[in-house]
Amino acid sequence: MNHWTEIKIAVNSDEIEKAGNIANMVVPYGIYIEDYANLEQEIQDIAHIDLIDEALLKRDRSKAFVHIYLEPDVSPAEAVAFLSERYNAENIKHSIELLDCAEEDWRNNWKKYFNPIPIGKKLLIRPGWRDDYDPKGRQVLSIDPGIAFGTGGHETTRLCLEMCEKYIKKGDCVLDVGCGSGILGIASLLLGAEKAVGVDIDAAAVKTAKENADINGVADKFTSICGSFTEKVEGKYDVVFANIVADAIIFLSKGIEAFMKNDAVYIMSGIIDTRAEEVKNSVKRYFNIIEEHFNNGWVCFVAKKII
Repeated sequence: MNHWTEIKIAVNSDEIEKAGNIANMVVPYGIYIEDYANLEQEIQDIAHIDLIDEALLKRDRSKAFVHIYLEPDVSPAEAVAFLSERYNAENIKHSIELLDCAEEDWRNNWKKYFNPIPIGKKLLIRPGWRDDYDPKGRQVLSIDPGIAFGTGGHETTRLCLEMCEKYIKKGDCVLDVGCGSGILGIASLLLGAEKAVGVDIDAAAVKTAKENADINGVADKFTSICGSFTEKVEGKYDVVFANIVADAIIFLSKGIEAFMKNDAVYIMSGIIDTRAEEVKNSVKRYFNIIEEHFNNGWVCFVAKKII
């Protein structure tokens, strides 16, 4: 029997809505919120009763929980790394538990379900441990996400890879803010870019990105930086990726143009469709949005500087 994995995230109750929105980036279903902050009022509103079980009344009202359920073919390690990185970026104090599966199992069992993934017309994302594949003329990108986000399976990464294929030109310099496994920068190099810089706040992700660049033979062209947003970034780039959460894109868009050449392309994803208009309106203050793509509740914007 294939077992699902439960991720249980504890946060302060006043941050549960934001924490839940970020959790929806991992999986748009199989989530429920456990929050007792307004227990009496909610029970009165829903059930119209005043008698409440004593065990419920003793619950810690200062904490709330997000429960996520992952199918066997979804990497718990990747999901946990993604959640932790995004919560840290939003300054949300949190703790994460994995239930129903021993740690040594969830770190490895999901790999059997990670199959080579064709992206667009040119790329094939290949798990580093899989040799049974036929590239059929596609450029093969070997990836081992480790505990970093980015296998190509999530809609946000897929959307960015499709835009990468469309916009990368030979000799381009690429910046990826929130690089995770390094997949977008490495794909850019394999498609002809001359240089790629990946930035991530998570040191483990930076290490994984370096390793993946080496696996794909592009380590000499790939630079990974551990830092927040662009604080350690220098130079100007032809293509900039930001596959991060909506609030981070809104924040980043205010200053990212300083790192873009005049004709550069800015590719943004990680945006839940319910926040698409909010992000779009913010980004339009600094950029012309030239493309919009939607996939299974996720949005990708492509923009250029206003000159």
